[in-house]
Amino acid sequence: MVRQERAIRTRKAILEAAGAVFDEHGYASTTIAMVLERAEVTKGALYFHFPSKESLAQAVLDEQLPFGAVPPHPCRLQEIIDITFVFGRRLLDNSLLQGSVRLTVDQCAPPGVDHTGPYRQWADLLVEMMEQAREQGELLPTVEPRDTVELLVGAFAGIQQMSRALTGRDDLGHRISVLWSHVLPSIAVPGLLLGLDSKPDRGSRVLAAVELSGY
Repeated sequence: MVRQERAIRTRKAILEAAGAVFDEHGYASTTIAMVLERAEVTKGALYFHFPSKESLAQAVLDEQLPFGAVPPHPCRLQEIIDITFVFGRRLLDNSLLQGSVRLTVDQCAPPGVDHTGPYRQWADLLVEMMEQAREQGELLPTVEPRDTVELLVGAFAGIQQMSRALTGRDDLGHRISVLWSHVLPSIAVPGLLLGLDSKPDRGSRVLAAVELSGY
């Protein structure tokens, strides 16, 4: 049991270090030596968990979705909004998530690294939620869930890159709020609009509630 717990901690340390290095240098310029130095582990420990740079990058990519987890909300559209804000808030200071996002948009990743996975996984998750929102009468009849979701995923990818370039993502909450202010009137039924919370600090408030509830 002790060895298993140590292995879990080591794997986590390697992933967090790899996320930071991939975020700073991109896939092509990152070396295993950089990750070893950042993680302060031996080469044997790293290769025990990840036999190659490609497998390490893939593991970092595969960690992305859990960072969007939020408490369930009766209004599915509000829950989708919350996911975007919480993900954006966590993106400010979580090195593993930052590295995962950098790899997602990094076109230099080799064929063995599936950097398209997060796009597809996010789309599949949010389409299911958007369809539930439609079933609950939250959406206008003209809304096509997959088209709307793929617009949101693509727009989010773009604005977080722009935010990083211009302000180090300091204004990401504001940019997500602006995105929703344009999208919501075109997808939500009018009676729902006033009750939806898409203020820039929504992510911080949801995370604070998560910490209090232990969700």
